[in-house]
Amino acid sequence: MSSPDLPRSSDSSRVALRPCVAAVRHGLLAMLLSAAPFAIAPLQAADSAVASHAYSVAPGSLGGALASFAEQAGVSVAVSPELTAGKRSAGLQGQWPVAEGLQRLLQGSGLEAVPSGQGVYVIRPLPEANGAVELGSTSIVGRGQNAYGPVDGYLAERSAAGTKTDTPLIRTPQSISVITRDQLDDQAVTNVAQALRYSGGTFADYRGSSHRVDEVYVRGFGYAPTYLDGLTVGGESYTQVDPWFLERVELIHGPASVLYGQANPGGLLALTSKRPSAEAKNRVQLGVGSDSLRRGAFDLNGKLDEQGTLLYRVNGLLSKGQSEVDHIDEERHAIAPSLTWQPNEDTSLTLLAYYQNDPDAGYRNFWPTDGVANSGPHGRISRHLDIGDPDFYRSEREQSSIGYLFEHRFGDLLTFRQNLRYLKENEHYKQLVFMFMSDDRTLERIPADSRAQMEQVVLDNQLQFDFATGPLQHTLLTGVDYKRTHRDETDDRDFGYRGKYPLDAYDPRYGVDIGDLSANVDSTRRADQIGVYLQDQIEFGNWNLLLGGRHDRARSRTDDRLAGERQSFNDEKFTGRAGLLYAFDSGFSPYISYSTSFEPVLSSPEPGQPAFKPTTGEQTEVGLKYQPPGTEAMFSVALFDLTQQNVVTYDGSWFPSQTGEIRTRGVELEARGNLTDNLELVGAFTHLEPEVTKTTRPGVEGKEPPRTPAHLASLWTTYRFDGGVLPGLSAGAGVRYIGSSYGDQYNEYKVDSAVLLDAMLGYDLGKLAADLEGASVQLNASNLTDKVYAASCAAMDTCFYGASRTLTASVNYAW
Repeated sequence: MSSPDLPRSSDSSRVALRPCVAAVRHGLLAMLLSAAPFAIAPLQAADSAVASHAYSVAPGSLGGALASFAEQAGVSVAVSPELTAGKRSAGLQGQWPVAEGLQRLLQGSGLEAVPSGQGVYVIRPLPEANGAVELGSTSIVGRGQNAYGPVDGYLAERSAAGTKTDTPLIRTPQSISVITRDQLDDQAVTNVAQALRYSGGTFADYRGSSHRVDEVYVRGFGYAPTYLDGLTVGGESYTQVDPWFLERVELIHGPASVLYGQANPGGLLALTSKRPSAEAKNRVQLGVGSDSLRRGAFDLNGKLDEQGTLLYRVNGLLSKGQSEVDHIDEERHAIAPSLTWQPNEDTSLTLLAYYQNDPDAGYRNFWPTDGVANSGPHGRISRHLDIGDPDFYRSEREQSSIGYLFEHRFGDLLTFRQNLRYLKENEHYKQLVFMFMSDDRTLERIPADSRAQMEQVVLDNQLQFDFATGPLQHTLLTGVDYKRTHRDETDDRDFGYRGKYPLDAYDPRYGVDIGDLSANVDSTRRADQIGVYLQDQIEFGNWNLLLGGRHDRARSRTDDRLAGERQSFNDEKFTGRAGLLYAFDSGFSPYISYSTSFEPVLSSPEPGQPAFKPTTGEQTEVGLKYQPPGTEAMFSVALFDLTQQNVVTYDGSWFPSQTGEIRTRGVELEARGNLTDNLELVGAFTHLEPEVTKTTRPGVEGKEPPRTPAHLASLWTTYRFDGGVLPGLSAGAGVRYIGSSYGDQYNEYKVDSAVLLDAMLGYDLGKLAADLEGASVQLNASNLTDKVYAASCAAMDTCFYGASRTLTASVNYAW
């Protein structure tokens, strides 16, 4: 491998190249040993205070320079505003140990940095200046967050979702939303889709009261694929991860194929599991709620040895209740043990396991247009109506996975990471599926019995090089990932259903006799994908340039046992991304980016029709992020132009079709963080202008795609009382606006808009008595006013009711 060209202006540059070349050699060896991470010998750890880091801190105010330094070093810096008022800094470029870098940054200021433990540095006057300044309150200008760990409050300042490296969001030229653990807890979400209700560009309620699958529309396109700990999870199944087991939920807005391969152009969900920590944080929760909900959960975490080289964490959950639909139960048993081995600062291995059994996994059915999207000739149909039949209904899901996250640093230049997961899932779903209304009150249904078994192996190998070429600081990432999915499925139906299984929507009678079912699907599909990617994050002063490219090869083979034939598809595609951002010292970061996506289509067309082409997408995004220096709040606005080609849609017919091309232009605004020490906020506004620009269906071109609200808005605030007559009390309130959307591809009717209210009330019982320290209670309400509304419609008689009012109460104990 040839070495990169470096400036020849100094001998030091040529000397600096030698360890970089050695690092490349180490990296190639690590990649060859990727199947056996345990073979890499641990190196001696270096103390964080003397380990070198690369810095690019621009000249400017001393307070802003300290904030930038803390952000890049991943440490916390505590300083009184009086000490930095009116002072300037010459900035800092190059690689330095943390302590030495701080002292160089403070040269000529009359200040010094003193370590106080736990990665915190306190800024104080030099000894000869002691007593010259009377100190006021001390503020923290850097909190030492990382891209995977816990976050206090609603603002995560760093993320790896958009770059696969630990990068400040304020320096990432792409829109990314991070929902923290605190926000998940305050809003008491029970599935990942609910977690995204207050995020920009996201339509999380399109399935309404059905919780069986997390289906999220982003920037007008569905469904956003789900990744867990950097690896795809499911993808061809109804895999669902309970949010109790997550540290954070992140949403990448726009195409993300350059790092993740096959992905929807609207966006990608990136989930992060709770992981072991040296600091013991244990928690137990008991809860009850609407629809006979009973829930118990625990989270245990800590050290297994005094040195802290072995850490553990075990999360568990038991939940049982009823669905909003009559006769339907929902039950879940899940556990997630994990173990981390970190023999030194440079090496870590985390084993992650997950088991989830849903003996009652919830319903998934359609609703008629008349009586749901409108009042209908006989009034609204009850949103609790069981459209199926309790004697025929069955919904089961069992999923298990095991994998690991491995990381090893070869000095300061090279880091090797490898993530692997094996997933297995079994599903069984029986239901009388609603098809159409034969008159203004009679629903025609078809019996369907489907089973599926899936196995999936996913592997991602990464090499990260951190080096400098003259004044340019590089974070170069290269990787190879691989995915194999094997899915076996059957689906049986009674195709002579017309007139055999009617249901009066206003006077239902159950217990119908089910006739013989015929095979509709009996197939095995094997899909393989391998991708090679390269990304370079380049910093030059306040400039941040992001360049990335990826080549994917995807192959799928379907054995159709009914037709006695085999179909094979081979696709390959190059995807790329480029972004440029300038981070002003004032906290403003304008950026522009361009990215593309690639997604093979696995759906089957109508018999006799040619196979679907791969779906592709491209996006241009211009945005502005703003984080006032020294604050815990971030504001962003993004304007985007997104086009998806070879779009596959369901329009009410039996088989899907490729619509052709959809273009969506829009704007997103998002705000999150702590406005004061007591007040936290998260809010978003989205305006979309979607249009079908190419199609083979007459009368559809120029129309808006269905179930795409033109406007979405949300605001949630939480206020925590720490004094006065209400210490320990916390109160939260939220409002969500879902704009109107078209309910069919011809734009013949609309689904009305809806305004929904949410609320939370919590109390720290430790404020009542010292013996109750760690105990708390919390009440939550979703759709507080119990508004009746249609969440969305995809076509005639393909609608979904919105969720009704949900109340929950929980008792928590943490120690």
